[in-house]
Amino acid sequence: MNLTSSPSKAGAASRYVFEATGLIKDFDDGQVHALRGVDLQIEDGEFVAIVGPSGSGKTTLLQMLGALDRPSEGTLKYRGESLLDLPDPAAYRAHEIGFVFQAFHLLPTFTASENVQIPMFEDHKSRAERQERALELLKAVGLEERVNHYPAKLSGGERQRVAIARSLANSPSVLLADEPTGNLDSESANHVLDLLRSLHADRRMTLILVTHDMSIAACAQRAIQMKDGCAVFDGDPAKLSIHRIA
Repeated sequence: MNLTSSPSKAGAASRYVFEATGLIKDFDDGQVHALRGVDLQIEDGEFVAIVGPSGSGKTTLLQMLGALDRPSEGTLKYRGESLLDLPDPAAYRAHEIGFVFQAFHLLPTFTASENVQIPMFEDHKSRAERQERALELLKAVGLEERVNHYPAKLSGGERQRVAIARSLANSPSVLLADEPTGNLDSESANHVLDLLRSLHADRRMTLILVTHDMSIAACAQRAIQMKDGCAVFDGDPAKLSIHRIA
């Protein structure tokens, strides 16, 4: 994998974007078992929802996929190569993965355009190139009229769309979204979900979305349900209600 090039050009040694075997994650010297032997395979271009209640391990699993954390035991591969042996995890995150979080994480003293440009400093783009790319992305998420607005002047839905635009800055092939609609009203949440679905379809991105909302999970092609650190269901989201575990 060449982490200095576009992720779309990275050599795919496997049909799977992610392969995990026996993922275990313990905290507090083994007192807390966040993941208890998770196995999964995610193919290129899939839209997968990871669902489950708070404390089920879904966010921990997403952080593993994004190389934000490491498992206590198990193996995890990205396009056939071990994520646990990356020489530069930061480069992997910068070039391969786009992140969208529930809390937006926009810098309040930066405009929408400036927030979108932040990841581009990893690629040493010129100022003009950064500004042009930011404008292109903000147009793509319907915010061309908000380019020079600061986060405080944007609605929650608009802030999340800026965050989505930022996540696309370096043209990742994988988008990891952690409760992306959790802080939004229902109308804004629907707009953001529609945007993520469009990005998945139009850009052929792999989209992995963590949610506790079964109605959001129903929009995915596949659902993985977590309970007590284990994957208890993996399949058609329409069958989730049958397998729902309180």
